[in-house]
Amino acid sequence: MSLLARVEKALNRHVESALGQGAPKGLEDAVRHAVFSGGARIRPQLCVAVAIACGDDAPELTDAAATAVELMHCASLVHDDMPAFDNAATRRGQPTVHKAYGEPLALLCGDALIVMAYQVLTDAAVKRPQRLAGLIKNLSQGVGLPHGIVAGQAWECETRADLAQYQKSKTGALFVASVRAGALACGQDEQPWSLFGESLGHAYQVADDIRDVIGQSAALGKPAGQDQLLGRPNAMAALGLEGALAHFEGLMNRAIQSVPQCACRDMLQHLVRLESQRLIPADLHPQVAATRTSVAGALHR
Repeated sequence: MSLLARVEKALNRHVESALGQGAPKGLEDAVRHAVFSGGARIRPQLCVAVAIACGDDAPELTDAAATAVELMHCASLVHDDMPAFDNAATRRGQPTVHKAYGEPLALLCGDALIVMAYQVLTDAAVKRPQRLAGLIKNLSQGVGLPHGIVAGQAWECETRADLAQYQKSKTGALFVASVRAGALACGQDEQPWSLFGESLGHAYQVADDIRDVIGQSAALGKPAGQDQLLGRPNAMAALGLEGALAHFEGLMNRAIQSVPQCACRDMLQHLVRLESQRLIPADLHPQVAATRTSVAGALHR
C-alpha cells in the first residue's frame, strides 16, 4: 500500500469514527468537506514515512498521529480562509467551508477538527499510553503558542512581522510536528528529525509565496495575489523571483541532506525531490529551470 493510500484509509476510518452518530448534519457535512475535498496529504505522508524509518512497531498509533496532523492542517485552512483572515472563496478548487456552509458552521468546523485531532490520538494510544504525552505535546507545539500555526496567523494581525519568524510559525512548525510525530509514535527519539521538518516546512512556505505572485488562481485552486492584497510577509517581495527560487532550492536540498541515516533514507529523499518538482514545476516560469541548474551546480562545487 502506498503512503497516500494508507493516509487516506486512516483519515476515512478515524474521521467517521470521531463523527459518530447524532451530530448536526450541517457540521458533519462541513467537516467532511474540509477534510475530503482534496489536498496533497504531504504532512501525514511524512509522518508515516518517518514511522516506517523508525520501525513502525505500532501502526495503529502511526495512522492516528498522521490523521491528527492532517486534521490540524485542515482546521487551520478552514479558519485561514474565513473573512476575518483571507476571505477566500475557493480552496483546492472547491468552495471554502464558509462559502459552502456559512461562517458560523465554518468556525465550528475548524474548532471540531482541532478537538478531533486530540480525540484520535487519545483513542489510538490505549495500547501505548506511555507514548501519548509526547505526541500531544508535539502536536500542541506545532499548532499553539509561541511558534505554532496560531502564532503564524497572529503575526498576520501585526503591523510588521519578521519574514523568517512568520514562515517558521505559519508553515514550518506543523511540518516539524509531522516528522517528529512519526518517530514519537514508534517510541523513538524525535530530535534527529527536527531539521528535516524545519527545512521542508520553510521551503513549502517559500514555494507558496512564489506561486501566490506568479501562479494562476485556477492552477493554485485558491485566489492568487493574496499576500500583496492583504499586506502579508512574502519571500518574493523580500528576495525577488530569482532570490526566492534560489532560497527554495537551497531549503529543499537542505531537507534532503538532513534526513537522518535510516533504512528508508532513499525513499524519504525521493519523496522530497518529487515534492520539489510538484511545488515549483519547471513550466511555472522560465527562471525556474535556470535557477535549479545554478543551485545544483553550486552545491556540487
